Amino acid sequence: MSGFLPDQPGAEVRVSPNFGPRRDTLRPDMIVLHYTGMATGASAEAWLCDPASEVSSHYLVHEDGRIVQMVRESDRAWHAGKSSWFGRVDINSCSVGIEIVNPGHSLGYKAFPKRQIDAVIGLCEGVAGRHSIPPQRVLAHSDVAPGRKVDPGEKFPWKALFAAGVGHLVAATPISHGAALRAGDTGADVEALQSMLALYGYSVEISGAFDRQTEIVVAAFQLHFRRRLVDGVADGSTIRTLQRLLASVKTASPK
Repeated sequence: MSGFLPDQPGAEVRVSPNFGPRRDTLRPDMIVLHYTGMATGASAEAWLCDPASEVSSHYLVHEDGRIVQMVRESDRAWHAGKSSWFGRVDINSCSVGIEIVNPGHSLGYKAFPKRQIDAVIGLCEGVAGRHSIPPQRVLAHSDVAPGRKVDPGEKFPWKALFAAGVGHLVAATPISHGAALRAGDTGADVEALQSMLALYGYSVEISGAFDRQTEIVVAAFQLHFRRRLVDGVADGSTIRTLQRLLASVKTASPK
C-alpha cells in the first residue's frame, strides 16, 4: 500500500507495512492508549513503520501535537500484544491503537504536554465518533494487558480527557484506614471483588481466592482509576471506586 487518505482530518500519513485484516469480521469497538517507551518520537515512528519490528499502531501523537496515521482504521494494527477485555483476546482486531510519544518508565517518564493531550482528546473524539465507541471502552494498555504493561502510566491525565468528554471516570473515593482484601484472602468478599472487576471488563478468574492475578488486576485498575496508591490491595477506596464506576456505566447505558 503506497498511501491512503487519513481517517482523522489533519493527520499526516506515514504508512506502516505492519498490519493485516481485522479477523472474524470484527470492527473497532474500543480505543487502546499507549506510550511509546522510546527515547524520541522520531525513533518510535520509525520503529512502528519498520517491517523488522512487527509492531504498529493506527496513530502516533507527537509531543508537539502532530498526529501521524500509520494504519487505516479499517485494518488491524499490531499494538496490543497478548491482551484481553471482556474475555476477548484478539484486541488488535476490535480496537484502534494510539501511541503517545513519551519515553516511559525505563527512559525518564515525564508529564505529557498539554498540546499533546489536546491532540489525543481530539483524536479520540474522532475515532469514537466514527465507530460509536462508548466512553468506558477508551482504555489503557495496562487495562487490557495487566501486569505485562503499565502504559500510559500514572502521569497520564485521564481527568483532562474525561473533562473533555473522552473516556470513563469517577472521582476516586478517598483513602482511609480499614479492612482490605489482599493476596491470600479467600471468601465471598473476594469473589464479589473479582466479579465486579470482570463485569467492568478485566481478565480475572472468579474463584473466591485473592491470587496473584487478582492482585495484578487490582493494581491495573488502581493505575487507571485510583492512582494515589497503586499497590494491588483492594482497600475500601478501591472497592467503592469500582462500585461507583460500575454504577455509572449502568446509569449511562441505553435502556
